[in-house]
Amino acid sequence: MAVFWKAMTSGLLLTVSLAVLQRGAEAQGNGRGKKAVSGQATIYLGQNRDIWRPLIQTTVNLTEIRSIMSTFELRTFDPEGVVFYGDTENGIDWFVLSLSEGIPLMQISKEDVLVSVMGGPKLNDGKWHVLEVSSQGRFVVLDVDGSQALVVGMQSEKIKDRVLKGEMRLALGGILIDEEKLIVQFPPQMDGCVREGRWLNLTTLWETEAEELWPCYQNIQPGSFFPGTGFAIFNTSVFPFEAEQVEIEIWGDFAQMDGTIWSIKAPGQELMITLMVNKYANEVKLTFGNETIIMNETFKRLMITLQKDFLQILRHEDQTETPRLLSIPLSHPGCLNAWREGRLAIGGLLGDGEDNKGSHFLRGCLEKIQVQGKDLDLDLAEKHASVLSHSCPAEQNA
Repeated sequence: MAVFWKAMTSGLLLTVSLAVLQRGAEAQGNGRGKKAVSGQATIYLGQNRDIWRPLIQTTVNLTEIRSIMSTFELRTFDPEGVVFYGDTENGIDWFVLSLSEGIPLMQISKEDVLVSVMGGPKLNDGKWHVLEVSSQGRFVVLDVDGSQALVVGMQSEKIKDRVLKGEMRLALGGILIDEEKLIVQFPPQMDGCVREGRWLNLTTLWETEAEELWPCYQNIQPGSFFPGTGFAIFNTSVFPFEAEQVEIEIWGDFAQMDGTIWSIKAPGQELMITLMVNKYANEVKLTFGNETIIMNETFKRLMITLQKDFLQILRHEDQTETPRLLSIPLSHPGCLNAWREGRLAIGGLLGDGEDNKGSHFLRGCLEKIQVQGKDLDLDLAEKHASVLSHSCPAEQNA
């Protein structure tokens, strides 16, 4: 099948782009300042880089394409992000496969035709799912775990009559066009992995600018993982401030954490409030102003509520136990003032200045984080590259 875009009208474009997603993590120099990636290794999509920039990419000759079916496995807890991208004519015609709300989303641009289709089961449950993409006449069919999930039809007289030769670019974990061209906008970075690819007949190597590719954990659980090397920062102005009250709630095994869980600081001021855990001393310490509360009991859920006149601590040992409540009078409104004007750091102590450097970084898994009653998505924060937004290594691999 020597004519790529003619074949694409019958569904080959999506399938071809799956062809070389899985080339593994063996790297060798290629003389262009990049490394070649080959093999059948598992690839982690969320590795640090410019968030739209592909992790790996390759260029293939359209005349090399023969097969019309590809399969691979995907595993993620992340509800959104780029899986892969493909184009011809240096990005004039392109497509993107991603997740949105955990559901497959495909976008295609070809001549005067723009298509955006979303459908199938949610895939962000942390399990490995087998995805198969095939061409069936004028349709592209996506099967998930052996069942048909999404069917996309695309036809145009311009596409049908046009013959293209040359090359196609493929990219994993990012795109090679301006994101403004996308029909549906979405956050690009995905905390997820692909493996076990069976990609048409292509043997072309990928290229990566990374010194080495990050591995995937063998077993994962939902949450945000902090390896002790960095934190995530939010401007507190992005959170609603209703009823003169701030609520921050954390789920996780506090006995397995060590370091700063969160801190609040306004520009030019001292740290106003911090929550720290020391697993070796079996204590959780809350510091606000000149006061400190130390908790030595174990628990799995902790909510701190700040109001003008008091601070409230609610601790849950497990789902069956009655939570323990502690209320502490506050003599000044400094904590709330710091919230109105400051920054919230998850996983570290905020430092001085505006360079966002910090210290006492957290090591451990925060299974769930809520601020003002809503789940916190660390993909929306300014965060260190080492922080995983949606997955933690399971206990046996931590």
